Amino acid sequence: MKREGLILILSAPSGAGKTSLCRELFKTFPDMKESVSYTTRTPRTGEVEGEAYHFVSHAEFERMIEEDAFAEWALVHGNMYGTALHTLEEARKNGIDLVLDIDCQGALRLKEQLDGGVYVFIMPPSMDELRRRLEHRSTDVQEVIERRIVRAAEEIRESRWYDYIIINDDFDVACRELAAIVIAHRRKTFRMMEKVGKLFDI
Repeated sequence: MKREGLILILSAPSGAGKTSLCRELFKTFPDMKESVSYTTRTPRTGEVEGEAYHFVSHAEFERMIEEDAFAEWALVHGNMYGTALHTLEEARKNGIDLVLDIDCQGALRLKEQLDGGVYVFIMPPSMDELRRRLEHRSTDVQEVIERRIVRAAEEIRESRWYDYIIINDDFDVACRELAAIVIAHRRKTFRMMEKVGKLFDI
């Protein structure tokens, strides 16, 4: 019995620390892979096809939509982004644990299409702390920060349908909590039976 890969979906408001948590997750579990999305945007300097994204034309992306090739997709700032169904199916079939970093809208679409995904919402400890983090980054003008705060409140309301919520107050604690979720789902009986069969010849 081939072990089924774990599909881990992470969402969070901007500034909640999801990117840093993902970075630590891959250090803890180096065999986990990040899902590579499709996009219509132009590659940035240093970006390699198939690593950060699969870069396709608008026509190709539209063709994939018509063929129901995406588990989820969205239009963001004039560019289209999507997760291909075959990416998830191949990972599951080959026992690869895959991490998807997507927003609430995409995660909800995915939940409607995909059985068995594990949905984790990363939350800031408070709106005041989220504002402090966004302002401390010094990468956005105040108008953009205010939009991110409004959007964060909307996203936090969406957290109720996720499987798990991690409040990223203490970063080390949040890392351990995220790792614990992965370990628990890796120890699910149906994922352990291949190993058990080899150990005990059953």
